[in-house]
Amino acid sequence: MYITKSNLLQMTKILINDGIHPTGKKMLEEAGYEVETQKIPQEELSNRLNEFNAICVRSATTVRKDLIDLCPNLKVIARGGVGLDNIDVDHAKSKGLQVYNTPAASSRSVAELAFAHIFSLSRFLYNSNRNMPADGDSEFKTLKKSFAKGSELKGKTIGIIGFGRIGQETAKIALGLGMNVLPVDPYMESATLTLKIMDQSIHVELNSVTMEMMLSQADYISLHIPSADKPVLGTEEFAQMKDGVMIINCSRGGTVDEDALLAALDSGKVAAAGLDVFVNEPTPRTDILQHPCISLTPHIGASTLEAQENIGIELAEKLIAYFDNNN
Repeated sequence: MYITKSNLLQMTKILINDGIHPTGKKMLEEAGYEVETQKIPQEELSNRLNEFNAICVRSATTVRKDLIDLCPNLKVIARGGVGLDNIDVDHAKSKGLQVYNTPAASSRSVAELAFAHIFSLSRFLYNSNRNMPADGDSEFKTLKKSFAKGSELKGKTIGIIGFGRIGQETAKIALGLGMNVLPVDPYMESATLTLKIMDQSIHVELNSVTMEMMLSQADYISLHIPSADKPVLGTEEFAQMKDGVMIINCSRGGTVDEDALLAALDSGKVAAAGLDVFVNEPTPRTDILQHPCISLTPHIGASTLEAQENIGIELAEKLIAYFDNNN
């Protein structure tokens, strides 16, 4: 049988195991690929994954060394999202597999969630929204007095740990609000950011500073880094911060030492924290969940309609480009 490019496309099977936006699925199907979106449980992947040439995952599915070794037909592992914590990337590459993620698709959504927490902390919305339904009808004046000492963000200083795409999007929002920005990133000396305001573009160059300088000056500290072997913010780092600093973590659980954070909150060194990620996901510790000075979200940084569509499009584009170039 003479094998044409069309035949090869029909032979290419892609497993979307943790979901994809309909736009991305449609792009893959229109390009001629067979797309399976029925989730295969993790424990069954060792028996089924070799049926496919590519797998797309999010956070729920892991693709480790033992699974990769069982699947010689697998050519591509793609993750919808920034981190690749659930994929043995080096081993995959050593076996000749292509590994993709979607670092650009959700940057703005994560940055906006970081600022949702910052606004919430600065104006006590996280506590007001808890207390008003319970006591607003009887303790209105008391609550008004309790939450009447909020802060404007203009003129405040934000430290951004990790100055990649998400960190830079966070910085753009901060600059638009009139904040001072102190980026910390050992792999990036400087970056030129473009702020688009109506039909105008403004270019701002920011230089990275040392962690010590940032810790001593920041009123807010927002983390935008991948998983780390040990916490980036722990007891030693909290001791170097200004009194009353606010901490935002929309990166990965474990990048902040949760015991040290709780101690800093209880002592008043840290005024409040906004957390979207936790060490023990999906079962965060209850003393974190119940702390009165923490604003909480359940790891939804990239969970906007726009980000999900962008992720689906970026995944589809990368898969189509790969198979077009390798068939």
